[in-house]
Amino acid sequence: MVKEHSTPLIITRVLDQGRDIRSFDLMPFDANNARAVDFIPGQVAILRVNQEEPAYFAFASAPEDRELEILVKRTAGVSSAIFDKHPGNRIDLLGVAGQGFDLDRQRGQDLVFVAMGTGVAPLRSALRHVLSRQTDFGQLVVLYGARTPEDFCYRDETQGWKNAGVVLRQVISQPDGHDWSGPTGYVQSLLDHVLPTLKSPVALICGSREMIEQTQDRLQQMGFAPDAILTNY
Repeated sequence: MVKEHSTPLIITRVLDQGRDIRSFDLMPFDANNARAVDFIPGQVAILRVNQEEPAYFAFASAPEDRELEILVKRTAGVSSAIFDKHPGNRIDLLGVAGQGFDLDRQRGQDLVFVAMGTGVAPLRSALRHVLSRQTDFGQLVVLYGARTPEDFCYRDETQGWKNAGVVLRQVISQPDGHDWSGPTGYVQSLLDHVLPTLKSPVALICGSREMIEQTQDRLQQMGFAPDAILTNY
């Protein structure tokens, strides 16, 4: 479902995150705070720059954050156009799409966030939302996979997650030539090591379609009910 509206946004901050990945903080031109844009964790923004075809970018910020935030990987089209923009430049928000994560229904549950690559953006939105009301939930686990250590985003935040009690496990799929002592392989391989310790886990998954399907299959083999496996679209 898409909520139809068009809102001009101004870039307020740009940060390098992973390799060829940047985060962009955004504010509506005509609002004092980002709450003028209504969304739930896991939903995506439909953005347009100049005459490029619109593209979808998941919100990396929580709905209650003052500014909107997206992750952009340098590819083509709108992604490339946004990647090279600077604070003060404009981006048009055409709408908000996707079902997102209904976190209110998961109160009291352990939450397992499973992300690959820039799929960490919608899960960061959900994690920030949950951490602001952490007593409503059980154990929080983040399983995060990337090709190389340089592809991980939000490296400046992960210690804060740990300090808040989040269990963080990271894995890379291309270890050759990198200084990495952690696990290697795909993020799905981490499931077996953390799920047996959880009492009532619900999984939130974001990544490529192939990764999502493989993770869903693995979770179902482990006994997860379909309604305990959540995707954001």
